[in-house]
Amino acid sequence: MSRPGRTRGLDPLGKYARLRLIQRLDPEREHTLIYRISAGLEFPWDYTRALELALFRTFCVPSISELLRQTGEFACRAQKRYDDTSILMEEMGRHGYDSQRGKQALRMVNRMHGRYDISNDDMLYVLSTFIYEPIRWIDAYGWRPLSDHERTAAYWHYHQIGMRMGIRGIPGYEEFDRFNRDYEAEHFRYAESNREVGHDNLAMVCAWFPKPLRGLARRGFIAGLEPAMRTAFGFPEPRQWETRVVTAALRLHGKAERLLPARQVSRLGRGRKLSYPGYPNGYRLGDLGALPDR
Repeated sequence: MSRPGRTRGLDPLGKYARLRLIQRLDPEREHTLIYRISAGLEFPWDYTRALELALFRTFCVPSISELLRQTGEFACRAQKRYDDTSILMEEMGRHGYDSQRGKQALRMVNRMHGRYDISNDDMLYVLSTFIYEPIRWIDAYGWRPLSDHERTAAYWHYHQIGMRMGIRGIPGYEEFDRFNRDYEAEHFRYAESNREVGHDNLAMVCAWFPKPLRGLARRGFIAGLEPAMRTAFGFPEPRQWETRVVTAALRLHGKAERLLPARQVSRLGRGRKLSYPGYPNGYRLGDLGALPDR
């Protein structure tokens, strides 16, 4: 397993030097290093946005949103729930899932999920969104497409995390992609629990912006969702020009990123001192997770 510091300064010779390095690595055996480079150095902004969207997608499945509604985590502590999920995933990405911190993060994830009766299929679906949503997002909006090595490495990264979470029957890459699409086609439908959890999370996202911009942020976020997601949440349909503006803005971001010099310091996790919105003074892994039932 590579040390996190190995990703610093890997691209002294140009924007595509890291891609050439990735293509020399074995995407199954060295998937941790490839994922760390891709998510932390090549596409950190895109991975963050795509994983936010991946989490949001899961709320379109009534069996998932109903469980989340019952826990009250998003109604009462949406920012903490979001921060905890982000931190735990980034800890495993930055340090490796078999490192001391990675194992501690996995224990926290398993402890949270172990408190609830979650079907294996729902767990498989959530896992699949973490693989394929960033792939699809970056293909649409990234400064370059992901290479086959990066796609394969992302699959093996989350495959190994899923195995350590006790998720059964994780398919191969192509079959898992089909599972993801078929599961959404079958299970995405409107439910009151979707609406409640979706609105709680949308309110959290809008709160990241200054008050005068929150209405605009809300409309832009909804316009960026797929029609099936808007239907599942009961969100209003945006105007066509709003959808076009959001799409154009995301593509423009990718074009601008292409012109910037290669990033030299990984954004993945950014170390223990990072203050997430819900943890203004930093965090300890022991602070994370759902609060005990009262």
